Amino acid sequence: MQSLMKKIVNYTLLAFLFAVALSCSKGLEDINVNKVSPTSLDPALLLNNAIINTSFPTKTVMYDMGVVQQMVSPNGGVLAGANYNQDNRDVTNAPIWATYYQNVIKYTHDAIVKTKDAGRSNLYNMARIWQAYTFMILTDEYGAIPYSEGGAGLTNQVFFPKYESQEEIYPKIIQELTEASAALNATGAAEASDVLYSGNIAQWKKFGYSLLLRAGMRLSKVDPTKAQATVQAAFSGGVILQNADNAMMRHDANYTSPIGNMLNGTEAANFYLVKAFVDTLKNNNDPRLSSIAIRYKGAGSGPEQTPANGTTAAADQIGMPMGYDNGTIDAKATADGLKKFYEYSQLDRRRMAKNTAPIFFVTAAQTQLLLAEARYRGWITTGDAAQYYAAGIRAHMDQLATYDAGSAVAAADKETYVANHLLQAGRELEQINTQYWIASFLNGPEAFANFRRSGYPALAPNPYGQPNNPDMKKESFIRRLTYPTSELSVNTANVNAAIAKQGDDRLDTRVWWDK
Repeated sequence: MQSLMKKIVNYTLLAFLFAVALSCSKGLEDINVNKVSPTSLDPALLLNNAIINTSFPTKTVMYDMGVVQQMVSPNGGVLAGANYNQDNRDVTNAPIWATYYQNVIKYTHDAIVKTKDAGRSNLYNMARIWQAYTFMILTDEYGAIPYSEGGAGLTNQVFFPKYESQEEIYPKIIQELTEASAALNATGAAEASDVLYSGNIAQWKKFGYSLLLRAGMRLSKVDPTKAQATVQAAFSGGVILQNADNAMMRHDANYTSPIGNMLNGTEAANFYLVKAFVDTLKNNNDPRLSSIAIRYKGAGSGPEQTPANGTTAAADQIGMPMGYDNGTIDAKATADGLKKFYEYSQLDRRRMAKNTAPIFFVTAAQTQLLLAEARYRGWITTGDAAQYYAAGIRAHMDQLATYDAGSAVAAADKETYVANHLLQAGRELEQINTQYWIASFLNGPEAFANFRRSGYPALAPNPYGQPNNPDMKKESFIRRLTYPTSELSVNTANVNAAIAKQGDDRLDTRVWWDK
């Protein structure tokens, strides 16, 4: 009996301890659940994240703006790129590919999937437009890219996406922009939290159709019939014609400009305005030169580039010539009457390049100038090419005040310039696209794309390393960026298939529309 009672006590104690253990375990499970961690994100936040991360990466200055000879560094190493006509794969990965696939396409793709059947039609079509814009930049930079499977790693577990040729991609971009722009509905659900236009559907429509106009004009050499039809559809839909509708990223202390950060940080004394760009403005008495440039007279080093010796007067500006490196540039500076290369003109980092300055994606100036070309070609029949041309110049001059009040162009100076630079018979394409080059300053991807499409301005090739440069055998200008080493080593089969179809993975291989 005593033995039985002892067993009962032992079993009772064991059951009690087990119950306590279960209770503790249940409590621990509750404690270990993160009740504030989101299991999903509002698609509007995903789109906003994509828009914010589209602000042009710093390395676009080294390649895109270097190719079109707007800014250049004499230094090599991590700054080697278009300045040396060099295929720097560590750099070509950073400017567009990694940033856009990881931080833009991933989010637009997810936003599209989440909103397609969720009763948020406007947000769905806004995300489609932004994704089409991002893919346009990517294919313009590299040519063949992952398109249909791009961004599908999370939703469809596609980790090794197939590439599509630019010839296949452009009709899809045009279709996306056409359908999404038309489907936007001002009476539909409002999406006021979007950082681009605060949910203003009329402005989103203009943005979508302006991108469609841009896409149509890309085809001017390779498919004029398709180009004309696309341009007409965009114009009929309604494009950006006023600066109030410009598509831009408004930076602030929380979301700063990547380019502004670079030019106010470690590379403040390393980038300079190119002679071709400065001379084009200076020789034409363009008031924008004083809005953009500063030269630090007598500076013999970066620390000597102080506001006290800075001058923004157009007459004082001297652009840095292409073709020099850090071993030869000082001798050239001496020949140009300067103390050191630090005396060449720079983009004013305290005005247009401050880290809170906006970055413009699509502007009234660009759109007006594309319409000038479209009207000259007879692709639209409304308006006058000379009027669109003048409106584009005025719009860009007015746009400069958005960077900083100190960059504003006086109304009288603007009108004097327009009156003295009318569109001339026989020079239309040259004039329109040279103005587009100026109006796209700081939008490296667009300046690079339109330079290749139009052939203007008529720049002399960067002579550095030529004609025996192994990276530049077929062309005198860089025509595309090369694929990053990460793709070559990880997505090998698909990228090699694209290269076999497109041509050598070189800086001098042309993309499809660049004929």
